[in-house]
Amino acid sequence: MQLFYLLDLLGTFVFAISGASIAMQKKFDPFGIFIVAFVTALGGGTLRDILIGRQPVSWMENTMYVYVIILAVLFAIIFRNKIKFLSKSLFLFDTIGLGIFTIIGTGIGIKLNFNPIISITLGTISGAFGGVIRDILCNEIPIIFRKEIYATACVFGAITYIILTKLMAPQIFSYSLTIAIVIAIRIIAVKYHLSLPTFYTKQ
Repeated sequence: MQLFYLLDLLGTFVFAISGASIAMQKKFDPFGIFIVAFVTALGGGTLRDILIGRQPVSWMENTMYVYVIILAVLFAIIFRNKIKFLSKSLFLFDTIGLGIFTIIGTGIGIKLNFNPIISITLGTISGAFGGVIRDILCNEIPIIFRKEIYATACVFGAITYIILTKLMAPQIFSYSLTIAIVIAIRIIAVKYHLSLPTFYTKQ
């Protein structure tokens, strides 16, 4: 459980950096930067907790998450120029957070004995929906609604984690392989310009 908690804090940190960096690109003020970082890091988990009837939601019970976000925002502001010129840094932060939060959400579903499909859904919500709220606040079309492979990586990561759990694989191995698969899918999709098909009607 300690490793689970540390992963949760790490995911919160890297997602908050991703959100704060995007907010700075949009020239938000410090309060706006914090809000975007906050919803990016905790939005998916909050929605997940509401859906499963968990009250209060996790970050309200443990203010360490808020402190981690504050630290991440300060880190992003202080090192904003270095982050800005590292072309793949936002992608890396976002993808690491995606993998970690997928595990968190899927693991909660497994612990509550939900159907695997529900556990996969919770993992996807945990991983991807903080980014949805972030994009909406930043006046962008959410990435999971575009053709870029994003939520799909969560789905495959969640499936992997469920299978490894059923096989009673060592915890550290399950965590590492699941995160690696999510990261690998995202990197391969971006590198080779892989995407899901889009459908539209003629006007």
